[in-house]
Amino acid sequence: MSTPQKIFYEKTAQQIIQALEKRRMAGSYAPTGAQAKEEVLAMIPAGSTVFRCGSTTLAELGFWEALKAKPGVEVIDPYLPQYSPEEGIARRRQGLTADFMIASSNAVTLDGKLVNLDGMGNRVAAMTFGPKKVILVVGLNKVAVTLEEAMDRTKHVAAPMNCIRLDIANPCRETGLCSDCHTPTRICNMWSIIEGQAVKDRIHVVLVGEPLGF
Repeated sequence: MSTPQKIFYEKTAQQIIQALEKRRMAGSYAPTGAQAKEEVLAMIPAGSTVFRCGSTTLAELGFWEALKAKPGVEVIDPYLPQYSPEEGIARRRQGLTADFMIASSNAVTLDGKLVNLDGMGNRVAAMTFGPKKVILVVGLNKVAVTLEEAMDRTKHVAAPMNCIRLDIANPCRETGLCSDCHTPTRICNMWSIIEGQAVKDRIHVVLVGEPLGF
């Protein structure tokens, strides 16, 4: 990465961190995904329960394998292949009472708003209420200037890519474009726009100076 890019990413991250702090959320900056991974692992003490939510960002970093290898940490993982759909939903409900939730965000604005869109809703539900601490690892490719741009990015970039990634049978997978479908497999059902926190610093956003996830 060139020096101008590094400087740009760091200055952008610092602006967002200041905006998050005004909204009673915490933020930090990691120049690389590897550094972000180590920062988050260090934030999880032994004896903690951690709720796993779907995140390409964390999968790219190999985060969950590293966390599961950490002694004394219980990962509530609804994605294990041995679980039936009903068991997976039960684990998602259990995750709402975890000590930590770790995920990413579909978009973040320069003024510190977090924008997310879910199919089932367990991720946005846990972000807004439930786990004691929420840690979001967000590549700076997900930064938008305005709320409107963040919502456009979420619906027209992140959602179709996730349909393709998950091989979901709906028009987004077929065309690569959002068609605002009303199929049973629609993944754009529940919006969340987080503008602040009642519990100060409950949400911590780790901004990463390289592209990660969708």
